[in-house]
Amino acid sequence: MLDNYEQFKKDIYALTKIDLNAYKEKQMRRRIDTLIGKNKVDSYDKYVELIKKDKEKFEQFVNFLTINVSEFYRNPEQWKILDQEVFPKLIEKFGKRLVIWSAACSTGDEPYSLVMALSRHLPLSDIKIIATDIDKQVLEAAKVGLYNAKSIAAVPDDFKKKYFTQIGSSYQIAEEIKQRVEFREHNLLRDPYPSGCNLIVCRNVVIYFTDEAKDEIYAKFNQSLVKGGMLFIGS
Repeated sequence: MLDNYEQFKKDIYALTKIDLNAYKEKQMRRRIDTLIGKNKVDSYDKYVELIKKDKEKFEQFVNFLTINVSEFYRNPEQWKILDQEVFPKLIEKFGKRLVIWSAACSTGDEPYSLVMALSRHLPLSDIKIIATDIDKQVLEAAKVGLYNAKSIAAVPDDFKKKYFTQIGSSYQIAEEIKQRVEFREHNLLRDPYPSGCNLIVCRNVVIYFTDEAKDEIYAKFNQSLVKGGMLFIGS
């Protein structure tokens, strides 16, 4: 195991503003050590120097650090609850112009799924999703909107036909869905949160944080929500 992880955490924070103290150390350190080994570097200091001078390696580090496991309509039973219970209640309470935030949106599968699911209740022109993630690379991928067959396997058949075009072995999401999502780079542990949200969807990412970081995130989510708004988390 490499030495001086405490200093490494400080160096990474200075460089990226990503606070590694907020992540479970054993799990995160193991992942980082694996990446450093792949880059044939034998110390944290040398790795910091590498990502300082090599933009590609820097992006690789941020991408590797963030956990991007994403699929459209992931956990279908949760989407059923959104469709049958959550959306109707929110529309009844707040009207058609809902402020919805998909936090830690990864490659865009979740916010695009939200647009499609909401389109059963509202015209597309009334739908706007704020979608944020810490990782620039996945945000760029999200904006492109090109997915493999596995990613879209759970999408309802009518939406697959209506909103996806097959390109080789990949599938391009329709421009009319992409236009309903505003992607922003955002660090849940550092950056100001959107305000006035009627619904915040944040599934699966907080399991990687310490209890203290979770408490801080949930308190900020609470402040972001309007009275009677809803936070929807993973199982």
